[in-house]
Formats: sequence, structure tokens, C-alpha cells
Amino acid sequence: MVSETLMKIVSPCWKPSVEGGNSSRGGDASGRVDGLLWYKDSGRHINGEFSMAVIQANKLLEDRSQLESGPLSSFESGPVGTFVGIYDGHGGPEAAEFINDRLFNNMKKFIPDNQGVSAEIINKAFVETEEEFLSLVKKQWLIKPQIASVGSCCLVGIICCGLLYIANAGDSRVVLGRTEKTHKEVKAVQLSSEHNASIESVREELHLLHPNDPHIVVLKHKVWRVKGVIQVSRSLGDAYLKKTEFNREPLLPKFRLPEPFHKPILQAEPAIVVHKLYPEDQFLIFASDGLWEYISNQEAVDLVHSCPRNGIARKLVKAALHEAARKREMRYTDLKKIDRGVRRHFHDDITVIVLFLDSHLISRSPSHGPMLSIRGGSGIHPRC
Repeated sequence: MVSETLMKIVSPCWKPSVEGGNSSRGGDASGRVDGLLWYKDSGRHINGEFSMAVIQANKLLEDRSQLESGPLSSFESGPVGTFVGIYDGHGGPEAAEFINDRLFNNMKKFIPDNQGVSAEIINKAFVETEEEFLSLVKKQWLIKPQIASVGSCCLVGIICCGLLYIANAGDSRVVLGRTEKTHKEVKAVQLSSEHNASIESVREELHLLHPNDPHIVVLKHKVWRVKGVIQVSRSLGDAYLKKTEFNREPLLPKFRLPEPFHKPILQAEPAIVVHKLYPEDQFLIFASDGLWEYISNQEAVDLVHSCPRNGIARKLVKAALHEAARKREMRYTDLKKIDRGVRRHFHDDITVIVLFLDSHLISRSPSHGPMLSIRGGSGIHPRC
């Protein structure tokens, strides 16, 4: 169950958003903005309901996200379903913004007529998006060399024909809330594997991929980093760790490695799992690592299970911010007063998308339903 501390943080539950509030900007169709917070408290996708929220901490919001409901293919006879993307950028927002614009469309063009989603198609979409971004880096190299040091984690979830596809490159996470009939509780089940050098199995994988490089992972200031510069081992972008041609001047010295490399140091290919959805699968929590730094899988699931659906993503963000303030021995109200940029010293950008799963809709494999395309964070960041 939800811990007493967590319930005190979020109780009473946030009320549903009210149109026309003085502190909010923008219509509800595309979400609302309140200072550094963007939220879409509730909506319907083809397989149920959803809730979204984004809080900015960086000077420029580096997280991007999207929810697409409807056709998953460019062909009229193609499959329909729900697509969720969480793109946690680093070094700047350009890579995350690019993925937000290209990945879903690339997947749609790879799905053949009268066929469904597959792990192979998802992988092709990741690789295609990566190649497109590296081409952009090459074009801008001389006028904007720092774009070579920009990258993004990429977490995708797709519901189609009763199956859930999860593809992850980086350290964002998706957690399933599943009803345990015997105990009448909702159990947290982590569906994604993370690619962060702090995890021993990831360091072992890096050593296997780079057996001749004793410095492929380095413990620096008590933090494990790939080549001493980055924590994630998989990402899209980060051209300076993919191609040696981008690891030289005019790139800033802090990104340049002392020796050339002959194979990509980071991988862009995602880890993909396919999960058959069952009636006991209640909801999915997709979030960037900024949430999971402060809230455990089970705490998040308990919170979603215990509170009304409307505004639940915003409630999860609030719970994380309360915990961030507590760790710094400050009040939540004081944390809220800190502006973007400086706020990054207290917590990261946080993106949360909660998908509720309607087993009746999923089992019917609907051929039509709510058509939706929404981008998280619209209005709280300038476009690249």
C-alpha cells in the first residue's frame, strides 16, 4: 500500500484542472501550462484513458514526449493502436526534439500494408532516426559543432492487437500495475531494462563489446561513466561517441577523447520486449529517470491505484518534487519558487505518462477509436 509519508504528500488529491484558471495558459486539448509545469490531466486513447505531466528543471527543457492514438501505419489498411514516447535529452534539447518529430513517422512508414507492429520494425525505426540525426550533425558540424554532444534516451511503448511492445535505449523506465487476485493488491512490474553504467550488468556488457579498452567505463567522482563522460550506454544522438570524425576540434575539449575509436562507443539499438496484455494488467507508468530517482516502482503504482485517474500524472510529479525537497531539507513551497536552470541542482526535468488499460477495448483489437496526437511540454519551452 501507499506509505503514510507519500499519502501526506499528495493528500488531499489534486482536483481536476479547471478551464480558465488565472495561473494556466493554453487550451485543455493540447494540455495546460502553470509556470514550469505542463499537464494534460485526462484524455482517452484507443485502448483506455491517459494522464500526462512534465516539469521543467533545466534552463531549456530537455525532455520531449508524445502520445499518438489511431493509425500506426501510413497505409489505410494498417493497424491502429497507441504509441507513447519518452525522450530524455542531454546536452541540449535538439536530439529529443528531433526524435519527437521523426521516430513515430519512421515507424509508420516501415509497417507494411495489412501487417502489424514487430520488434524488427521498431528497431528499424530507431536506427533510421539515429542515422537521420547523425546526418543532421554532419551538415551542421562546422557551424554548430556542439550538436555532436547532444543526445537523448528513448523509451517507446506501443499497444497493438492485444500486445504491448516496449523499446528502450537509455535509463527511462516503464512500470506495469498488475492486479494480484490472491492478495487483492496491485503489484509493480518493471517492463524495461535500463542502460546506465551504474548497473553492473551494463558495465559487463560494455567490457564485452569493447574488450581491448580497459577504460570503457571509469569511476569518476563516485559515479560510473562510459569513457568517463556519460552515464548511459545506449542513446540516440551523441555523435561524438558514435563516430570518431565528430570527436575532434571544434568540439569542446571536455567531450574529446584522448584516442580515436574504431567502433561506436554507445549503441542506438533499443532493448525490446513484447508483453501479451491480460485483464489483470491495469495501467502503465512511463517516465524519465527524474521520477524514478525519488519514487520507487511500487510507490508509484500504489499512488496510481489509490487516487482518482484525473490528474494522476501531475500527482506523481508532485510526489517526486516533495521527496526532492525533503532530501535537501527544504520546504516544497520553497522549491517551487526556484526558477529553471537553478532548479536543475535540485531535480531533473521529469516527464510522466500514465496509460490506463481497458481490457475490453484491448481484447476487441479496435479498428477505430479516439484519434489523438499530443506532445508533452508544449508551451513551456521554445522550439529548437
